[in-house]
Amino acid sequence: MTIPPVLKLLLPGMGVKRWFVLALASIALVAFGSLCLVGEDGMRGLYTLVLRHFPFLWRPVVGGAVIGVGLLGTVVGMACAVRAILHAVSPQRGGTVAEALYQGRILRAAPHVVAIGGGTGLSTLLRGIKTYTANLTAVVTVMDTGGSSGRLRTELDVLPPGDVRNCLLALAEDEERMGRFMQHRFQAGEGLVGHSLGNVLLAGMEQAVGGFDRAVEEASYFLSVRGKVVPSTLDRSDLVAELADGRTVVGEATIGAVGVPIRRLRLARPARAYPVALDAIARADLILVGPGSLYTSIISNLLVDGIAEAIARAPGEKMVIMNLMTEPGETDRFPASAHLTALGEYVDLRRFQAVVVNSELPPPEILSRYRDEGSELVADDLRGAKTMGLRVIRAPLLQLVEIEGKLTVKHDPHKLARVLARESQALRRSWTRWFSG
Repeated sequence: MTIPPVLKLLLPGMGVKRWFVLALASIALVAFGSLCLVGEDGMRGLYTLVLRHFPFLWRPVVGGAVIGVGLLGTVVGMACAVRAILHAVSPQRGGTVAEALYQGRILRAAPHVVAIGGGTGLSTLLRGIKTYTANLTAVVTVMDTGGSSGRLRTELDVLPPGDVRNCLLALAEDEERMGRFMQHRFQAGEGLVGHSLGNVLLAGMEQAVGGFDRAVEEASYFLSVRGKVVPSTLDRSDLVAELADGRTVVGEATIGAVGVPIRRLRLARPARAYPVALDAIARADLILVGPGSLYTSIISNLLVDGIAEAIARAPGEKMVIMNLMTEPGETDRFPASAHLTALGEYVDLRRFQAVVVNSELPPPEILSRYRDEGSELVADDLRGAKTMGLRVIRAPLLQLVEIEGKLTVKHDPHKLARVLARESQALRRSWTRWFSG
């Protein structure tokens, strides 16, 4: 038997009934107090019967006090009932009426944003921008060959789930709680050591439901994801890098380990774009490329047949998010202009409107440690407010995050999201329309 949604609110444990009872009892008090004030003959008799032991109480005063108590009880009862309902439909957040209205009305009416990339850079961006729109699509690379994702790809012939897992968690309703489980790595077990629970779960779901895209949809459902995470392709392929010394290396993990400048990147075999990704790009009001490893996380998406062309054709606003640090073995000594030049070989940057560049310096001791590890701050050599046809948006965007016991330089997701909300014409128009009408 199917229970109507309204009746579900009256089930035991919902915490709603007590507040409805309080509100109804308070309404009855308001009615009683009003009749006391009116002074009907019948009410005089009832008043005398109820308060016959307190003849010194003046009826108008009692009526006014009863009305006041009744109104207060009505307000408290209805407010708490609404809060209990919001808590029932959004158990992780509890929620307020304002928050529910904000999420249900404003975020769903906000612009469509597409973010393209991979790695931790994309998940950081998503974590911030989800507070400004629920119409958000992450187009994620699926070319990993290293770590847990690479092992699952080789052993189970599935698409590498690592970057998709990170993006799903970034968009999850309760990221902190789900992250404790999905990011857990097995410490024992033959064949399991080193795998993250989230990777294993996605790989198993891909086999269970018969497709990686359907596995991501199911994971999005039980994680209560705000927005959508889609792979750039469902075809299996590998990255091939032609190096400056004439060698050719295959595989995402191998490319970064060689330490030789990349002359050109391509796919080992053609990969067709996932139609859902193409549709999201075509409908986007704002397209964000980066941050993330330039070649293996960002350009790897642009190599998929149809992705770069769809970005160029899309009428929406387009922005590049510049990386904070260079990538050892991939973008050694690359200033901001070199990043844009390399990116421009794979997508038409003339169709882009702006680039967002960090203007904040990390502490000297952090920079020193990064230099020892072969990485340095991406130098802002973009002259003036506009260069290479792009408006240059400079803002302090740094955040220091402790990862595996080390302070790591990352984009601050909320600082970055605020800059995008302020500088993006698409987002500004949306907020202007909302507050003006």
